[in-house]
Amino acid sequence: MRRIIGSVFLSLDGVMQAPGGPTEDPRGGFKFGGWIPPHSDDITGNAIGKIIMGEYDLLLGKKTYEIFAAYWPYFGDDNPVARPFNRTKKYVLTSSNDTLDWNNSHRVASIEELKKSNLAAGQIF
Repeated sequence: MRRIIGSVFLSLDGVMQAPGGPTEDPRGGFKFGGWIPPHSDDITGNAIGKIIMGEYDLLLGKKTYEIFAAYWPYFGDDNPVARPFNRTKKYVLTSSNDTLDWNNSHRVASIEELKKSNLAAGQIF
C-alpha cells in the first residue's frame, strides 16, 4: 500500500496557504495571501526542495488542482518546481466532471476509490 504524506504551509496563527502571492486565493475575503515569502530563508527553501525533488505523485483537491494547473504547466523544464510537478501523476480528489487538462491528471472520486485503484508502490505527496 502507498503512503500518503501531507505537506502544508501553516502559520502559527492557523493560516494555511501555499507560498503564492497576495491574490492566490482571496475567497471569503481572505487578505493574507503571500504571507510566506517574506518569512522564507535558505532553511525553508532547502526543506521545500527536498520534498519537491523526490519521487512522488500529487494528491490534490479540486481547488488546489485549479490553482496549480493555471500556473505550473506554463513553465519550462528549467524551473525546479515546474519540472517535477509537470512530469508527475496528479490525482485530483473531486466529484466534478470538469475536464482535467494538465498532463498526467487523473480524477479520483473518493479516498476509497484511491485505495482500490491498485496504484504502483511509492508515495503520494
